[in-house]
Amino acid sequence: MTTAGEHYDIDPGLARERTSLAWTRTAISFAAVGGVVLKKELIPGLILLSVSPAIWELGRLAYQRPVKLKAVTATIIAISVVALVLSFIR
Repeated sequence: MTTAGEHYDIDPGLARERTSLAWTRTAISFAAVGGVVLKKELIPGLILLSVSPAIWELGRLAYQRPVKLKAVTATIIAISVVALVLSFIR
């Protein structure tokens, strides 16, 4: 039984683990898409490949410091917009 001042955590750490795995999957996806694009176009493929380690690192930082999640989200949105613009240029 918990008192009014106590918080009972039903799912300690598992949500953060799932989030970390999702960031890793996103980085792997960017690398895979970059490899496919690299076969057709050199510059956009290299850009996508170079972004995947940055996404992985941002996800790792978000796992360690969940307070910085807004900065991580803004960075991912910016990377996505750049990728979208590059897809329309070619």
